[in-house]
Parts: sequence; C-alpha cells; structure tokens
Amino acid sequence: MKISGVDIRPGNIIEYEGGIWRAVKIQHTQPGKGGAYMQVELKNLIDGRKNNVRFRSAETVERVRLDTKDFQFLYHDGDQLVFMDKENYEQVQLPEDLIGEPAAFLQDGMDVIMELHEERPISVQLPDTVEATIVEADAVVKGQTASSSYKPAMLDNGVRVMVPPHISAGTKIVVDVYEQTYVRRAD
Repeated sequence: MKISGVDIRPGNIIEYEGGIWRAVKIQHTQPGKGGAYMQVELKNLIDGRKNNVRFRSAETVERVRLDTKDFQFLYHDGDQLVFMDKENYEQVQLPEDLIGEPAAFLQDGMDVIMELHEERPISVQLPDTVEATIVEADAVVKGQTASSSYKPAMLDNGVRVMVPPHISAGTKIVVDVYEQTYVRRAD
C-alpha cells in the first residue's frame, strides 16, 4: 500500500531502498522557503541500522503489512530470547536487541505478538503494561509531599522508574513497558 511521505507515523513499517524500516520518530517541518517535508528517523528491522530521511509530500513510500502470530516467551539464553509458537509449539530464538529496552519486562510464560515479514520474525510486541515488584525505593524527604513529587525506585527486573512518595519496597505496581513509567498500584 503506497502512502505519501508526509503521512508516515511513528511505528509505521515501510519499504525504503530495498530494506524494511520502522519509523521511530517523525518531525514535520515547514521552512519559510520551499515545500514542507517530514523528517523521519528510520530503524532497519533486519540489521538495526538507523537513518534520517526527508520525505516531501510528492514522494510516496510502500507501507509494509506484517503478519502477526501469537507466541509465548519461554526464557533468556545468554543474549538470545526463546519464544514458542502457540499453535505448533515450535521454538524461535531472537537476539535481545531486536526488542530493545522493553526486553527487561519479559517474564516467563508471557504472551507476546510476533510480527513476521515473509515468515521471518521482525519484531515482538509485549503487553502495554506489566506488574512488577519494587525491591528498593528511596525515602521521602519531609516537606516534599506538598507538590506531586516522584521518587526513584528499583524494580525486580533491574529497571529504575519514578514512583509516588507513598510507594515503598515490596509493593507490586503496574508499569508501562514502552515508556518505563509508573501507572498505578497493582490490585
């Protein structure tokens, strides 16, 4: 499906210069002289390269449709992640850097959605939020509670997040996987 260069949005997968790329960041620029363009930061889904490209409204790019399949995360194997196809129980190994920072939130048995291009795994979508336990939280400084101040806390997976002052070590919270932020207390 062809789309205009200025219609590219973050998360779109496009075919560009013979490769499959994901739009990471976009910035619409309208200079005083000349036509408007979209500055797009692209990440190659095959080899991980990054590229900044300007697309004008007259240019079109091919938007790639990916197949999605349900998988289950099994375990870490060094810097490899092992997933199982929920239909035929086949196992797939993928490098951890394919997922990036959200890989820290993978839990054994977690259901994920794998995106495939021509039967080749390209990316993995985790749930938007997960439950995690706080193992270490800084003490609240007296007098800071009047405004909505947050304090740093360490989760059981080693990720640091900012939490409200009333949250203490041992508390289960819900965390946004992609933003790595506190959402709410777990029930």
